[in-house]
Amino acid sequence: MIKSMTAFAAAEKTEKQLTVSIEIRSYNSRYLDVALRIPQGYAALEEKIKSLIGEYVVRGRVEAKLVIQDISEEAYEFEINEPRAKAYYDALSELKERFGLSSDISLDLMMGNGGVIKPRESRTDMGQCWAVMRDCLVQALADLDAMRQREGYFIAQDFGTRLDDIEQRLDRIESDAADLPARYQTRLKERITALTKGLVEIDSARISQEAAFLADRSDISEEITRSRSHILQFRDIMKIKEPAGRKLNFLLQELNREFNTMGSKASNADVSHLIVDVKTELEKIREQVQNVE
Repeated sequence: MIKSMTAFAAAEKTEKQLTVSIEIRSYNSRYLDVALRIPQGYAALEEKIKSLIGEYVVRGRVEAKLVIQDISEEAYEFEINEPRAKAYYDALSELKERFGLSSDISLDLMMGNGGVIKPRESRTDMGQCWAVMRDCLVQALADLDAMRQREGYFIAQDFGTRLDDIEQRLDRIESDAADLPARYQTRLKERITALTKGLVEIDSARISQEAAFLADRSDISEEITRSRSHILQFRDIMKIKEPAGRKLNFLLQELNREFNTMGSKASNADVSHLIVDVKTELEKIREQVQNVE
C-alpha cells in the first residue's frame, strides 16, 4: 500500500483539568526525522512521544506541536525566592544609608527586580499527563495516517495510468524492433548500390550475414524483457503493506537504465521517439515517488 509522506492532522483531548492539543505535519524526507515542540516542564515525555510517532510513521519529516493547559490549582502555585529578595532588600538598604535617602522600600520596588516571586516547581503527575497525551497523539497519528493513505491512493492511481502507457509504448517498441534484420539488409543494399553505382554484383548471402550481425548488435529483446519484469515488480510492490518508496525508486533507476540501453542500441527513429516518450513518463513517476513513504 502506497502512502504519501505529506499530510496534516490535529487533535485535542481533555481529561479533568488537563487539556492537550496536538498538531502534526509530515513532509518528504529520506529518513524518519521527528521535530517536537513541547511546553517547558514536559521534556521527560519526549522519548515516549517520538517512540509512538515511530509506530505510525516509518519515513518522512514529522513536525509535532503540543500545547498543554493545566488549570489545576497546583499548576498556578508561586513561592518567594527568599535569597534573592533578601539580597535585593539589603542592596536597597545600603543605597538608602549611603546616599541618605528617606524613601521607603516598597513592595513595588522589590517586585521591579524580577524573580523575587517565582512559580513553584511543577508537581505534575507525568503518568496521568502521558495517559491524556497518548490518547490525543494516537488520535492525531491515526488521522495523519489516514490522510497519507488517501494521498497514496491517488498517487497509485497515477502510477497505474502511466505504467499502462509505458507498457503500450513498450509493445510498439518491440514491434518496430522486430524487423531490424530486414531493414538493415535493405539499407545495406541501397548503400552499396549507391557507392558502386550498380557496377558491382551484390552477394545476397553476404548482405544477409552483415545485416544479421548489425541486427544482433542492435537487439533490445533482453532489455524489453527486463523492463516488463521491472514494471510487474513495480505493480506488485505498490500492493504490499510495507513502505514502498525506496524499492520503487530503485526500480525506476533500473527501468531508466534499460531504456537508456535501448536508446543507444536502436537506430530506428520511431523506436527512439518512443523511448523518449517513455523516459518522460518515468521522470514524472520519479517525481511522485519522492513523496512515497
